[in-house]
Amino acid sequence: MRCLCVSWRVLALTWIVLSTAATSGRAAEDADVAALGKEVAGTGWIVFAAHPAEIDGGRIIEDREGRGQLDLYLARPDGSGLRNITQTDALHEFGGRFSPDGKTLLYRRAPKEASINHDRWGTTGELVTADADGSHPVVHGKAGEFPWASPSPDMKQIVCLYKEEGKIRIFDLESKKLAGEMPSQGIFQQMVWSPDGKRVMGTANIAGRSWNVVSIELATQKATLLTRALNCTPDWFQGDPERVIYSNRNPALFPGQFKDYGLTMLMQATADGKSRKLIYGNAWRHCYFGCTSPDDKYVIFSDDAEDGLVAGEMRLLRLADTPIIPPSLKTLKLLYPDSKEGPVFSLKLPNGMALRGFEPHWTYAEIGEKK
Repeated sequence: MRCLCVSWRVLALTWIVLSTAATSGRAAEDADVAALGKEVAGTGWIVFAAHPAEIDGGRIIEDREGRGQLDLYLARPDGSGLRNITQTDALHEFGGRFSPDGKTLLYRRAPKEASINHDRWGTTGELVTADADGSHPVVHGKAGEFPWASPSPDMKQIVCLYKEEGKIRIFDLESKKLAGEMPSQGIFQQMVWSPDGKRVMGTANIAGRSWNVVSIELATQKATLLTRALNCTPDWFQGDPERVIYSNRNPALFPGQFKDYGLTMLMQATADGKSRKLIYGNAWRHCYFGCTSPDDKYVIFSDDAEDGLVAGEMRLLRLADTPIIPPSLKTLKLLYPDSKEGPVFSLKLPNGMALRGFEPHWTYAEIGEKK
């Protein structure tokens, strides 16, 4: 009987030790996440599209029709200082992108009735430029003109993708005069001009491979395949024109899991197509719209449980901490045994609700209130 009592005491003590260790571990993780939030709080602003109905109501709206239109918002990278900079009940505004100096925004707008799709949004509505705070908007062309317009580093030109014609065209932004044209070489959406002005990149079907990222040198028109498997929503590292960030889905990595569909992870690759690395992956989440901070120290992105998301839960991480793989994704951790589990900072509203956004973009410039 005495031995039995000792055994129960040992078990109880073991449970207490393990429970205390788990609690301490969670507290340390929470502290790391909070520290990351404080670290980025004053580092410029992000612009993104979001649903006022969700933000003003402080609740997630599952019904797409009930979410209403998208407006452009500014916020600090930790989600503070949130403000709506378009406030147009009858219009969607989306796809906001800062100029390199942070003084100008380029985005698109469309009637509230238009359907916004995260794969095809660059062909929807009108092209608009405005001051970084949303003031003084200027519309360029009619609805559907200048599809997938992406600005040159000096904001004097835009490069546009004409999928049906198989053409890439460069225009002077002010005069709208054609400045150049070349074959699209399989790129069909999500085209972006590089920060050094030397390349364009987009999602392409090329060499028998669907949904891959291709870059094209403007001087030589040489195309380079950067990715493998199924990939989209690419962007350049803001401070390094030799690296790109993109979303990748490879069902072959997870046979019999995730409904045989896989999940969408964040990756980075070099512009020469010779290197690819994991940034972040999480079970039952699809990560899109990855964007680096201007100095490439951080990554902000959106994710959702559904692959067809528009505005997803925005999260932020340090690139130096990557690859990050939470414990829930054991299969992927086998491929990256040196991966970390965080920290990953989730942007939230004051009431604790997830701050959901579409195509976030980041500047370190300071942006005041509209005058």
